[in-house]
Amino acid sequence: MTATDTCVIVPTIREYECVREYVANAREHGHADRLFFLLVTEDFCEVEAMEQMLDELDVAGAVFDGSDREAWYGEQGMSEYGHVVPAASHAETSFGLLYMWAGDFEYGFFIDDDTLPHGTDFFGGHYANLARDGQTREVASDEQWVNVLYQNHDEHGLYPRGYPYAAVDETVTESTATLDAGDVVASQGLWTNVPDLDAVRILMDGDLEGLAQTRTTADDYGEDFVVAPDNYLTVCSMNLAFRRRVIPAFYQLPMDDNEWDVGRFDDIWSGVFLKRAADLVGDRVLTGTPLCEHNKAPRPTFDDLNSEVPALELNEHVWEVVDDVTPERTGGARAGGTPALDGAEAYRAAFAAMADAFAEGDFSEWANGAFLNFVGEHMRDWLAALDALDVGARATQEVAADD
Repeated sequence: MTATDTCVIVPTIREYECVREYVANAREHGHADRLFFLLVTEDFCEVEAMEQMLDELDVAGAVFDGSDREAWYGEQGMSEYGHVVPAASHAETSFGLLYMWAGDFEYGFFIDDDTLPHGTDFFGGHYANLARDGQTREVASDEQWVNVLYQNHDEHGLYPRGYPYAAVDETVTESTATLDAGDVVASQGLWTNVPDLDAVRILMDGDLEGLAQTRTTADDYGEDFVVAPDNYLTVCSMNLAFRRRVIPAFYQLPMDDNEWDVGRFDDIWSGVFLKRAADLVGDRVLTGTPLCEHNKAPRPTFDDLNSEVPALELNEHVWEVVDDVTPERTGGARAGGTPALDGAEAYRAAFAAMADAFAEGDFSEWANGAFLNFVGEHMRDWLAALDALDVGARATQEVAADD
């Protein structure tokens, strides 16, 4: 396949040169013609240099700063929904999802700008995961949470960012699942060098520079695995591939610029919602390879702590809210829903039910519980934004047909 069917979304402020390594890897393994590199940045960044880099690499792509995003919203007739993507936040990856939805992309990749691919076929590994069929390791735990770093946990003792503290010391069980081609909707690659930890765990690891004293290597990871239905996992967006149909349920949640000062849980909570939706539909999320090298820059650990503390209690309960959501007419064969919706519509139905649960719930017993109502309203607006893009696309097609 040579058509450009994959949107590679890179949120970046300063380390955009990582794209050169990813393009080189893609070109070496024959995938470059499939890729469109979308760099999501800000007005104060080196936009022209990013555009020049894409030109030099002779790869399809575009750079969108804040002004460009505003202009794009206007062109698409959805300016009223621009607020769903927060400015100067990692959650601006949601713009990439909107751009994908408006385009003809079948696959999406999230790549953080402080990562590099290993020498293996990075893009090919994710494509293979999304096409995975046959027998695959399935993991569950008695806490309904699977630590994605469980395979060498006895050695390093790590839990990733977003893993609930109430779910530690879990008992892991492994079994075998049989996958049909197309069941896997998201492929999460893990990381070597700096592990993805929250600030509390970084402090416990004795590091004041936002990194970790304990580092991970390829030897810490074994066989790829899927997490069993009705179990959850942390989904980090630094190294992730996914199918188009999950976009309605994969909104990267509004963080940083809110009255509660909540940050750092955008991809974590979106991953919880994606896993619940996938369970309801009967799809799978796979974790493991391909690995990336995570070269996180030093920064004060307490800065991250200040962003995480407002929602630490909420993080213990968000998954419980969605675990109780069972929307009608969402389920696939394994979920038992009847009648079933297909593809993106099934994910939309699942996400709409979750949005209602958050927008209308009473979470006053938890610190900053009103933030979850704020999230729920934004989830509703996310679905409305996708609807607006659909309306705009239909209007464009009708004009073209009339001409």
